[in-house]
Amino acid sequence: MHRLRTCASRLWPLTPPQHARTASWQRPSVASAQRTFQPIRCYTAPVTTEPFLSSTSSNYVEEMYYAWQENPKSVHESWDNFFRQTNAGTPPGVAHQRPPPLASGLPTPPRDPVLADGQSGVEKLVEDHLAVQTLIRAYQVRGHQVAKLNPLGISCVNFDHTPFTVGSQQGGFYGLSESDLDKVFRLPKTTFIGGSEGALPLREIIRRLEMAYCQHIGVEFMFINDLEQCQWIRQKFETPGVMQFTLEEKRTLLARMVRSTRFEEFLHRKWSSEKRFGLEGCESLIPALKTIIDKSSENGVESVILGMSHRGRLNVLANVIRKELEQIFCQFDPKLEATDEGSGDVKYHLGMYHRRINRVTDRNITLSLVANPSHLEAVDPVVQGKTKAEQFYCGDTEGNRVMSILLHGDAAFAGQGIVYETFHLSDLPSYTTHGTVHVVVNNQIGFTTDPRMARSSPYPTDVARVVNAPIFHVNADDPEAVVYVCDVAAEWRATFHKDVVVDLVCYRRNGHNEMDEPMFTQPLMYKQIKKQKAVLQKYAEKLMAEGAVTRQEYEEEIAKYDKICEEAYARSKDEKILHIKHWLDSPWPGFFTLDGQPKSLTCPSTGVEEVELAHIGEVASSVPVKDFTVHGGLRRILRGRGVMVEERTVDWALGEYMAFGSLLKQGTHVRLSGQDVERGTFSHRHHILHDQNVDKRTCIPMNHIDPNQASYTVCNSSLSEYGVLGFELGFAMSSPNALVLWEAQFGDFHNTAQCIIDQFICAGQTKWVRQNGIVLLLPHGLEGMGPEHSSARPERFLQMCNDDPDVFPKIQGDFAMQQLYDCNWIVVNCSTPANYFHVLRRQILLPFRKPLIVFTPKSLLRHPEAKSSFDDMLPGTNFRRLIPEEGLASQNPAGVRRVVFCTGKVYYDLVRARKSHGMEDTVAIVRVEQLSPFPFDLVKMEVAKYLQAELVWCQEEHKNQGYYDYVRPRICSTIDHARPVWYAGRDPAAAPATGNKKAHLVELERFLDTALNLDAFRDQH
Repeated sequence: MHRLRTCASRLWPLTPPQHARTASWQRPSVASAQRTFQPIRCYTAPVTTEPFLSSTSSNYVEEMYYAWQENPKSVHESWDNFFRQTNAGTPPGVAHQRPPPLASGLPTPPRDPVLADGQSGVEKLVEDHLAVQTLIRAYQVRGHQVAKLNPLGISCVNFDHTPFTVGSQQGGFYGLSESDLDKVFRLPKTTFIGGSEGALPLREIIRRLEMAYCQHIGVEFMFINDLEQCQWIRQKFETPGVMQFTLEEKRTLLARMVRSTRFEEFLHRKWSSEKRFGLEGCESLIPALKTIIDKSSENGVESVILGMSHRGRLNVLANVIRKELEQIFCQFDPKLEATDEGSGDVKYHLGMYHRRINRVTDRNITLSLVANPSHLEAVDPVVQGKTKAEQFYCGDTEGNRVMSILLHGDAAFAGQGIVYETFHLSDLPSYTTHGTVHVVVNNQIGFTTDPRMARSSPYPTDVARVVNAPIFHVNADDPEAVVYVCDVAAEWRATFHKDVVVDLVCYRRNGHNEMDEPMFTQPLMYKQIKKQKAVLQKYAEKLMAEGAVTRQEYEEEIAKYDKICEEAYARSKDEKILHIKHWLDSPWPGFFTLDGQPKSLTCPSTGVEEVELAHIGEVASSVPVKDFTVHGGLRRILRGRGVMVEERTVDWALGEYMAFGSLLKQGTHVRLSGQDVERGTFSHRHHILHDQNVDKRTCIPMNHIDPNQASYTVCNSSLSEYGVLGFELGFAMSSPNALVLWEAQFGDFHNTAQCIIDQFICAGQTKWVRQNGIVLLLPHGLEGMGPEHSSARPERFLQMCNDDPDVFPKIQGDFAMQQLYDCNWIVVNCSTPANYFHVLRRQILLPFRKPLIVFTPKSLLRHPEAKSSFDDMLPGTNFRRLIPEEGLASQNPAGVRRVVFCTGKVYYDLVRARKSHGMEDTVAIVRVEQLSPFPFDLVKMEVAKYLQAELVWCQEEHKNQGYYDYVRPRICSTIDHARPVWYAGRDPAAAPATGNKKAHLVELERFLDTALNLDAFRDQH
């Protein structure tokens, strides 16, 4: 606080004391770029008797300080010591040490008593100015603690352990007293309360600080470690008269409050017993959002993506997005019939997409409200991913044209970890959306839990401090304060492209929903709420008192909107059919027909010309940048790839490279995201090369395939699954013409993103008629590495597949394609690089989009047998849903005594064991590569081929896990239960795998022996 930030002359009183010595000065001239001081002095008193920091020496102090800043050795050591101590916080009077005498033994002149008194006065003056600066800073740091933020007049924020007072009482803490209130003090550069004035009386300083920081707006920003940003915020809130509204602005605000309030009242009158999660108590949210959108449109934003929970959603749809009112009202009709595919969702979860003219700026703007589940805050990363994608596709590298707004509840904002994960994506290069405006609907309660039990932090918004986002708390019962804060928030985002939080401190007039009784748990709070005058009424009375509107004008505005609602209600009765696609949040123009159907139900061959494969392989095995030094071990990997290309073979990594590269060449963007995906968890991918001699110099060979190719994005993510998977889902939602993949570091890590998988990926299409082609790569396989990192939990994905295990479907037309169209997602476990190549390419060549779940291998990445020939990837080849037995057993089906069905890497274990047992002609091994949709037709063909053989399902997973419970009933339905389907695998267990290597190998040999032992099931017939 005592740092010498201003020179002594600026701290001097406006009227100098009588004892000050007179002096005449010339301004120092600057002869060059280096600062030099050449003062010409005429003293009326000897230098040795001049008091420290007197008026005649103040400029000298300033000159010495500037010289010291440039070079501490350019001043005497006593000055060096003085400036070092003041910068460390020592008061100037204490820091000053008289320099040693010029010659030892010379007598020191006696000190003049008058000058000694002057010295004391100067020290008091310096201390008072520093105290004032500290006082100003205290308001800037902690003024929000005493701001009048709560419309109910109660406080859910406890600062008792750090008390903060206002007014003259606050000054006492810093050594100021009542007698100082009328003294005039110069203002530091770190405040704007003076406006055009450079000095103010202390009384006025305190008054202006209270007006800026202690009224209906509380500003948290002093934790931000950027001086320019802090100064920007200070100017916005401290400058006198900043919150002035024109008559037209006030009338517009009143009209928006009327619409927000009367919409909720209309719904309450018509459907009093229906859940709608109304906005009563926070009606100012609507003008808040419209202000953010208006200001952003003014700054050049063309598209806004919003995410929010259920509270106030219908109001936002009606009055912000401008969904037709009759479409909203008809949702309350219990007789409304659904004709779209899928099950639909409740009205307060649905999304919307709308392009319209912004009436304030007269510019086009696209608004998209993303559909979401009841899982609070789950939509946050989805919105960010969709925003990032739209910025990417329109070349908006700075976020000037596309932005996101996220609405939160106070309890969820503090309680849900996904909020923290999403914030930590905000400034990462491949995930930043260049600033999001967060609006917290802080109704000071979470369902029935009050804040004292819901969070440990003072505010629900404290999580935002981790990314230096300013937090603007505002009393939601003051619409003008709300609008001003939102205007500043939008301008902050446009200026700094950083996140910002608006905390609307409000209340919830009803219970959690309209049928809930809040008095059970918050009796005192709701007694106060019942007494609370509606914010519209309060604001209308304020404007009428000011003469801004008349009562007649106010009542006419209400009647006008009521009439709009009544007319829409009458039209809504004509709606007999619910079209969920009318609520689609991410339409794909041109991809489907006009009625939302695929343009065809055929898929072209996923093979690629050999010359293209060879070219991509050449890129994959080279460094396309000159003078780039790669790691020696990586050079060996690249050479190995080159050898494989010469031999016309691919391993797993090269097969993936071929799939990505061929899609990029045809103009399809590919984005691969996840933890450590650039190199690959198992050091197999190496899609980004790092120069071993130059820091941060990298090369992405995949972006050097063709001059006209699409761009390839591969990005290591933060250590997050929930947030990053949600982000990639949102990215894939924006356009069907991109292959978007998320890879888990290990397959079992997906369970921390289970909410995204269950609520969005699995059921997204059936709930919201929203297709999505995201790909999940989940490393899977039991290889003796313990319970973790072994199983990607395939049983969970298969359990959620929507096909019927007990019904054998009709095999007609393009059965495989119809299956894909009808399923909710595709689940595969490929055993060859070629099949992996094909399934990735098929994901883009399909005429529709479905999520793809791929259980990827670990040991197969380097398995000598797990390679494919170019012949399996040429034009005319496709993904193989099932790979039949192609060895000796297939040549004599009548001699086959057992057919072992399996999937994934266990196939190679079975082949090895079958060979060692000498049973290659009696046991057929069939690989089910696509588990869902289940290949009923191909399985039936294989069973029919081996009529005398036993049927066995073999898996390395435990019996209660893996694929058995999914596969067995479907095989039984295929053969009409004519033969049993036996199980060979590990016994049921709670953990996915053993932690003991020896036990793992014993289990492996045991179930392989069971799978191949022709007498294993004799006693069970």
